[in-house]
Amino acid sequence: MKSSASPLLSPLLPSPVSSPAPLISFIDLQPDVGRFLDDVLAGLAASPKALSPKYFYDARGSELFEAICELPEYYPTRTELALMRDQAAEMAAQIGEGGLLIEFGSGASIKTEVLLHTLRPVAYVPIEIAAEALQASTTRLAAEFPQLPIIAVCADYMQPLRLPQLALIKASRRVIYFPGSTIGNLTPAEAQAFLVRALELAGPGGAMLIGVDLKKDPELLHAAYNDAQGVTAEFNLNLLRRMNRELAADFDLDRFRHVAFYNAAAGRIEMHLESLCEQTVTVSGRSFVFGAGERMHTENSCKYSVAEFQRLAQAAGFRPEQVWVDAASLFSVHLLCA
Repeated sequence: MKSSASPLLSPLLPSPVSSPAPLISFIDLQPDVGRFLDDVLAGLAASPKALSPKYFYDARGSELFEAICELPEYYPTRTELALMRDQAAEMAAQIGEGGLLIEFGSGASIKTEVLLHTLRPVAYVPIEIAAEALQASTTRLAAEFPQLPIIAVCADYMQPLRLPQLALIKASRRVIYFPGSTIGNLTPAEAQAFLVRALELAGPGGAMLIGVDLKKDPELLHAAYNDAQGVTAEFNLNLLRRMNRELAADFDLDRFRHVAFYNAAAGRIEMHLESLCEQTVTVSGRSFVFGAGERMHTENSCKYSVAEFQRLAQAAGFRPEQVWVDAASLFSVHLLCA
């Protein structure tokens, strides 16, 4: 891992100058290809086989996910965005001005833009594993908010993070923003451990604003992850394409298919890639045998009731302060306090 300033971005919190240069810095903590390879080899050697969803988001994967968010079947993004537009002023009033806003998984930052207009933080710290998506969103937000210092961090936010640079920023409190129901990609035990780390980063008096998908009709969930246009299937299969390109793998995408279903007992959507025949695949010189019908587990998307998630947050050390839910009870946004 390394930390550096991008040649396209200006130094951290520069002094005011006559030109309207954006106040942007870039911290590169992106995991190297070796970490990707280690995780893939371990996942393919496991039984059952599994791959981490964090590796979905190369440049093409990020584009496909943004396309998924526009699909008629995919309710989470438009529901959360509408909720943010309706309630952002109240959320900001509860959080208070003058804070340091830290966002996990910033992506395209569309919902963040809504929040920034009302929250008015002293600085914004987006943390995103996909470098291309991070730079695109940061550039757009810098144009929209030219007086806002932005410290963009390319990193795996699911791992413990050390960001000593943040200690230099004077703020009323730290506020972690985690939209998009990405917390659902983790098992409840993993989610609790993640929230414990988020609490540590938020620090005394800190807060967390987090999007959580709610339990609902399984047919609605099935449609959201098996869209008629096949965009989610392409998103899932793109993980194989990325491994072919970056890890010297030889997956034949025509020999795998996307499978997604609701596991009612676990309260989650599961995504898999299923082998359509018996085959052998190599990754960086190592061979892995797939049986016909054998699946690789690529993603979970856990769904919670409001009470279930609040209990999870409390177990991690947060105090549930407020929750906002849309009229159809599809999605929730929780304010948690340290």
